[in-house]
Amino acid sequence: MAGNSYGNIFKITTFGESHGEALGGIIDGCPPNIVLDLDAIQIEMQRRKPGQSIIVTQRKEEDEVQFLSGIFEGKTTGTPIGFIVSNTNQKSDDYSHIKDSYRPSHADYVYEKKYGIRDYRGGGRSSARETASRVVAGAVAKQVIPEIKINAFVSSVGEIFIDKPYQDLDFSLIESNAVRCPDLDSAEKMENYIKEIKKQGDTVGGTITCVIQNVPIGLGEPVFDKLHAELGKAMLSINAVKGFEFGSGFCGAKMKGSDHNDSYNEDGTTKSNLSGGIQGGISNGMDIYFRVAFKPVATLIQKQEVLTNTNEIIEQQGKGRHDPCVVPRAVPIVEAMAALVIADFFLLNKIYNKH
Repeated sequence: MAGNSYGNIFKITTFGESHGEALGGIIDGCPPNIVLDLDAIQIEMQRRKPGQSIIVTQRKEEDEVQFLSGIFEGKTTGTPIGFIVSNTNQKSDDYSHIKDSYRPSHADYVYEKKYGIRDYRGGGRSSARETASRVVAGAVAKQVIPEIKINAFVSSVGEIFIDKPYQDLDFSLIESNAVRCPDLDSAEKMENYIKEIKKQGDTVGGTITCVIQNVPIGLGEPVFDKLHAELGKAMLSINAVKGFEFGSGFCGAKMKGSDHNDSYNEDGTTKSNLSGGIQGGISNGMDIYFRVAFKPVATLIQKQEVLTNTNEIIEQQGKGRHDPCVVPRAVPIVEAMAALVIADFFLLNKIYNKH
């Protein structure tokens, strides 16, 4: 199976399945002599882990990271950083009923057709549990670029949207509620709605906004390796993501150029930032901001029609422990993937600046 690695200079390769012994990864290209705050890495894992509130899956995993290599006396050595995250609360029997069937809007059918075999326990490799390894790598990446601040938050659930620009939000409130929304009025409405959806055995989607601040000018490459293209690829690789837009996004398509252009100040900053901090695929020093759309979780705790491996349509009800809305737990995943992209381009720029 290809496609298990991401990055060029700062590179992460992940392994493991939802109900295997462990998940893990290898981080290659991390510079030496970085004093790693292991507690900060574990905090990021606590933000992603299941069972953290009543509006997410109740699977109980501590998601403690065990580092195996690449760190000596608290510092990175410049060699590959290997790590594992053990699975301790698997309930594989929850998935025995789908062994011979394919759930709608899951990867079951295409995995089996592509590889001739599939791990049906929780989706195996296609499970969102794989993202635990990304969060570890992203937490390390954040410490490679400590001056750059990355904050993601839930900006909508279903039809409930924050109606304020990010500049008017207090990011310190993101972790103050189960939804991870910095607008507390909206957070309360979102949480109540998710609870209502959960009672119905249904699911709902939403969006996450990410803001990256203190980005130096010059990250990103022309043509195929544009900064926003890599951010888009990183976000679209996350389970359940259906859309990505940065800066003015799709709203920019409705505007006239005279309204959309970001006029310069004398110091090179811009009066507006509809470019989203990126011009020509290269960071311009302004805030980078983008929005990621997540579909409703495909597993419903209610009856649906499914396809069997004998090409019959039958009725089946989902079982097990699932998120009624994935966006609260996806916030640290979005931050992690953003950190991997920015750290990779940051290190690439350092190589250029040596010549």
